[in-house]
Amino acid sequence: MCSDVNMAKAVFLDRDGTINIERDYLFRCQDFEFISGVPEAIKKLNDAGFVVVVVTNQSGVARGYYSEADVKLLHDFVEQQLASQGAHVDGFYYCPHHPDKGNAPYRKLCRCRKGEPGMLLDAARDLNIDLTQSFIVGDKLADVEAGLAVESTPVLVLTGHGEREKEKIPAAIQVCADLSAAVDVICGN
Repeated sequence: MCSDVNMAKAVFLDRDGTINIERDYLFRCQDFEFISGVPEAIKKLNDAGFVVVVVTNQSGVARGYYSEADVKLLHDFVEQQLASQGAHVDGFYYCPHHPDKGNAPYRKLCRCRKGEPGMLLDAARDLNIDLTQSFIVGDKLADVEAGLAVESTPVLVLTGHGEREKEKIPAAIQVCADLSAAVDVICGN
């Protein structure tokens, strides 16, 4: 993947367990709660010139727990909450699929479910992102795998499922306590 000086550097963020407190199949705004320091960390990325993109697997859609419209409403709510603190996300990408659970048309193999890189590739195309100069931060091996697939630098956070997932992560991968610590590392590079 070629680097172009006119392309943006991005930080891709997993949602559940990285940005917000992990709640199984979160879709209601009243259940959303930022992990401490997240709005400030996202603002720091904004101020440093990174494109900030949320990439999230949302198999609750496939399972029939909530709709794509519910996902979009929650993302609008998150954006409003961030805006009230001077931060923003440049794009929200989600995968509504699951390979073997749920209902058609969402029950299928796809290229967008992390650890596949489809959401990152779509965002790179839409937002003119240089993936090789970008980072992905998440709390699962699937986040790391998606980043490695496109030569982005993965960072695992120990929030959400991270503490349990860290044993699955290659030794060379940076591990941080939370998104705030990950952003400090990213902005120091």
